[in-house]
Amino acid sequence: MSSAPRVVVLDYGSGNVHSAVRALQRVGAEVELTRDTEKVLEADGLVVPGVGAFGAVMDALKAIDAPRWIGRRIAGNRPVLGICVGHQTLFERGVEHGVAAEGMGEWPGEVTALPEDAVVPHMGWNTVRPAAGSVLFDGIEQERFYFVHSYAVQGWNFDSTIPSMAPPQVTWAHHGADFIAAVENGPLSATQFHPEKSGGAGMHLLQNWVGSLR
Repeated sequence: MSSAPRVVVLDYGSGNVHSAVRALQRVGAEVELTRDTEKVLEADGLVVPGVGAFGAVMDALKAIDAPRWIGRRIAGNRPVLGICVGHQTLFERGVEHGVAAEGMGEWPGEVTALPEDAVVPHMGWNTVRPAAGSVLFDGIEQERFYFVHSYAVQGWNFDSTIPSMAPPQVTWAHHGADFIAAVENGPLSATQFHPEKSGGAGMHLLQNWVGSLR
């Protein structure tokens, strides 16, 4: 019987997910691309990728009931990792071309356009400023990661006064303005960049995440 962590990459129509599947397999996970409810809920880890427009990705996720599945996993302390627009949809809402769409609201914040004086899309390698004690960035605090995006969450306002709740760990990057590059919040983690396209550093990050599932 395999002792490898079982990871589901959520299949909801998002493009180019096979690179994420292959990267997770390379770091030791048993990976399946599926939207099967039982497998999504029972896997050791769930990866939610995303490319394209915020509103379109949210519509596709809602069409297969994914927000409810993700909420059930979080409530049950079962790990979830969002990537790129999959990261963005975990916030309260996104605004693209003046049109607002509701996100999943797991974290406060609004996904908005990067500053006009920045070159967009932000495409290529960039450094990040990891949160102290980060599990995802353990051993790769000084590395660069690969970004492809024109929108991001550029502020953070989280009520950390609730005694029973540890505040999320927020990692920042800069492109025209500071923006959130990653969040780690109990079972829920997400990255604005693409770890599966980030070479050795991205593989190390995925290995850190998969290792936390054991």
